[in-house]
Order: sequence, then structure tokens, then C-alpha cells
Amino acid sequence: MSLPVLVAIVVLGIALSVAAVHFTGGSKTATLADPDQALHRFAEDFPDEMVATVRLTADAKTAFLDLGRGRTGIVHSIGDCFLTRIVTATDVSVSNSDETNTIQLRLTDFTWKGGRFRFANAGDAQALLKAFEARHAAREAA
Repeated sequence: MSLPVLVAIVVLGIALSVAAVHFTGGSKTATLADPDQALHRFAEDFPDEMVATVRLTADAKTAFLDLGRGRTGIVHSIGDCFLTRIVTATDVSVSNSDETNTIQLRLTDFTWKGGRFRFANAGDAQALLKAFEARHAAREAA
């Protein structure tokens, strides 16, 4: 078999495999329909946690849940699944972004480093930013 024919067969096979995965839902991204879905998904992994407030990002791919006692729960979409975490000020470095209603979050967790999160309103972004900064300041004072 000639090399050009073999290359064509391999390229076509890879293209068909990628198309099959895409069209059968393999490239679907999960989103949170509302705060209740975020609560239910978080409760699957942490059933004993009591949530005070839920803040959804504008793209509905991440929810931040106020758990009290200096802890924040996170439900984040990765592919068609959700990742859940509980973080404290020692786990997080947070800052304002140049974009409106956006914060930059960095985690010490090696499995997920965080990212940029844009909220629909400035109140949610500022509340989350202030919560992490207040916890960080209290931790440094101790």
C-alpha cells in the first residue's frame, strides 16, 4: 500500500472518530439550570453541608456556595460532568479582573487550578471577592 493512501485512511479514520464522539454528545458541556440544581449537585458529594447563599456565574457553568465558618463550596462544569470542592482562604488566591463583574480565582488544588469567573451582576462578584479577602485577612492576622 502506498504511503499517501495509508495517510488518507488514517486521517479519515480519525476524522470519523471525532465526528462520532461529537454527534453522540461527547462534546456537550454541562450547565447549571438554576441555583437549586447547584445545591442538589453539591449535596450529592457533601450531604451534611448547609448552604446559606448560591452565586451562579453568568455562563451558568460555576456556582459558589457560602457554607459559613470561612468555607465556600464550588460546583464547576468540566465537560458534561460537575466538579465539587470546598475551599477556604488558605486554598484560594482571588483578585479582580480587568473585566466588569469578573474575578480571577487560583486554587492550590493540583487537580483544578481555578480560572476567571464572570457574574451577571457586580454584587455577586464583589460579595465573593470580599468574602475571600476578609477570610484571607483574618487568617494572616492570626
